[in-house]
Amino acid sequence: MLFQMRLRLSVMMFFEYFVWGVWYVTLGTWLGQQLHFSGKEIGLAAGTTALGAMLSPFLVGLMADEWFATQRLLAALHGIGGVLLWVASTQTSFGPMYLILLIYSLCYMPTMALTNSLSFRQMKDPKQDFGSIRVLGTFGWIVAGLVIGTMRIHNLSVEPTAIPIRLAAVASIVMGIYCLTLPHTPPLHPSGSGFKLSNIFPAEAFNLFKDRNFSVFALASFLICIPLQFYYAFTNPFLNEIGMQNAARKMTGGQMSELVFMVTLPWFFKRLGVKYTLTLGMLAWVLRYLMFGFGDAGSLVWMLYLGIILHGICYDFFFVTGQVYVDQKAPTALRAAAQGLITFITYGIGMFLGAYLSGWVVDLYANTSAGGTLAHNWRSIWMVPAIGSAIVLFIFLIGFRDEERAPT
Repeated sequence: MLFQMRLRLSVMMFFEYFVWGVWYVTLGTWLGQQLHFSGKEIGLAAGTTALGAMLSPFLVGLMADEWFATQRLLAALHGIGGVLLWVASTQTSFGPMYLILLIYSLCYMPTMALTNSLSFRQMKDPKQDFGSIRVLGTFGWIVAGLVIGTMRIHNLSVEPTAIPIRLAAVASIVMGIYCLTLPHTPPLHPSGSGFKLSNIFPAEAFNLFKDRNFSVFALASFLICIPLQFYYAFTNPFLNEIGMQNAARKMTGGQMSELVFMVTLPWFFKRLGVKYTLTLGMLAWVLRYLMFGFGDAGSLVWMLYLGIILHGICYDFFFVTGQVYVDQKAPTALRAAAQGLITFITYGIGMFLGAYLSGWVVDLYANTSAGGTLAHNWRSIWMVPAIGSAIVLFIFLIGFRDEERAPT
């Protein structure tokens, strides 16, 4: 019975992140190469997920805690999301496309928290079991990249086409149907008296900012998410433009390295401590963008591969370590709220600003040849997030004191 439950939850996680990975990675390539959207428009389209992340805590708190069983809410959000993605695949103008993707993101982004909460409520020992279930989400993202990177139509890559987003639409609808088979997980406060907006970000959680180290960490987390969006929104368009074959498939090396470094993270954390583990993560961001800036699809292709593989250190050593740090700093009763607050600041506000800035920078270094072909000065583009990441690293190093405090 326990194995069956783990299997059902693992399949849920696989589909959850397969849906996102199959359309989001190549979105910029499709919008740029086929629909000829500007860099700013591509950045804003990619940033719709950030807006969804900003609003999802309120939507999840209200709908899942008060009104609907979690599995039915997941089914509805994924079903509606699948339809929206298919409609988005038929659009050719930025305005309607952006509106549809924004509504879709408001449907999809809450489902990440919902799949987590459903898993927690159905597992006997979440601390022991959740990691092995959640890792199937990373595998889902990897499989999505392998599928899109390998798929061919008339011997041509599907990355610059609407095929990935349509595949995501179908997968989302399948996920919606599958969610109806998940175990019943009723709302926590069906009486209508349990949920308050203050439950999401209680005033006590903001007291954490009185601690110098926590404030510096929160500032660095917010700032580092701005250059992060350069990677998410424009790596695939960059690799395709400079001639790398099967770019989406090769980008899955980032998620594969994420799995490897997740295993080694406790070793580094124990020996380096919080400050220097976070520092190593931010340093990897600087190196990644330098690799992209100076690499090419020819003799220096190894630099591109290294930049992709560094994603594991970038993500695990900063974000996962950051989650551990927040868990240590926050009192037990405020840990969930503190994690939600940091997520709102980083994946919400930080990545939304990064979406706008990255698109503006890409447009700044765009040029059109005499034959009408659009190209970019990618070295100059990648130097912007490289320098930005280095500045954040410097701020963190001088502001964060190397001290440990036991959880309260």
